[in-house]
Formats: sequence, structure tokens, C-alpha cells
Amino acid sequence: MTFADDALFKDVLGHYASGLVVVSAITPAGPAGFTCQTFGSLSLQPPLVTFAASSAGNSWRLVRQSSAVGISVLSRDQSALARRFAVSGTDKFDGVGWDEGPDGSPLLHGAIAHIEGRFASISSHGDHDIAVVEVTFVAASSGRPLIYFRSGFAELT
Repeated sequence: MTFADDALFKDVLGHYASGLVVVSAITPAGPAGFTCQTFGSLSLQPPLVTFAASSAGNSWRLVRQSSAVGISVLSRDQSALARRFAVSGTDKFDGVGWDEGPDGSPLLHGAIAHIEGRFASISSHGDHDIAVVEVTFVAASSGRPLIYFRSGFAELT
């Protein structure tokens, strides 16, 4: 059975609110990263998180080759950063503040949480890859998350 109405499917899925993260890594070409909406915790023992990335994404192709990956949970005032890291073909890190995590991944300034780890597995499903990351570092600060809902940014109230 084939689901024929892609626009309806996308609209319905847009009714699910999610946070936004930037997934990043140091590559031979320098830092690379992308905005990701499909992110979540997977396991406490061992500590695992997961995210989905477009299989065809240029930044994902670079990031997936790295030994360590960083995840920055964006704060409510980082919508411009979310847009910046969602666009291909630009130097996304130009003028963006970040620090290296313990394993060397870029962790963005102003994020409300940081996670770093190493890929445990990557599998392909449809037009996306699902990555499972074994967590090696976490840090959090105060603030409110950037929320994505129905193709736009929203705020928790």
C-alpha cells in the first residue's frame, strides 16, 4: 500500500511540536553541522540519544564520517541560528561562537544543553538516516527551548 498525499502527511506531522538541535562535528574540511528536529533520548543504560538526518544532506555526509558528534539544544532566542544551520552551501560557522567539547565536537554558545558522543550505529530508512549516539558528555544551563511547530517557531508558555 502506498500513501499518495505527501502534502497532507507533512501537514499532519507538523502538528507535533518538537525542540530543535544543531548536530555538529569537526571534519577534515572544518566544522560542519545542521539543524535537526528529530532528536530524542533513547536509553539511560547505556546513555544513548538518537536523531534523524536527510540521507542526501551535504552536512550530514561530512558529520557522519567524524568520530565524535556534538548536539546543541537551541534556546528560544536562537531561531536565526536554526535557520542558518538549515541552509546548504554556506559557511554555517562563520561568526558563530562555539567551544570544543571534550571529544572535540563544536558545541554552540547560547544553547541550553550540550551533548557529545560517538556513533553507535547509523541505519537508513526511506530518505533519512537514523543515528544512535553513545553519550560521553552532557552539560545544561538555564533557559527555554526553541520549539518548532507547524513549519514555524513557537514558545513554551
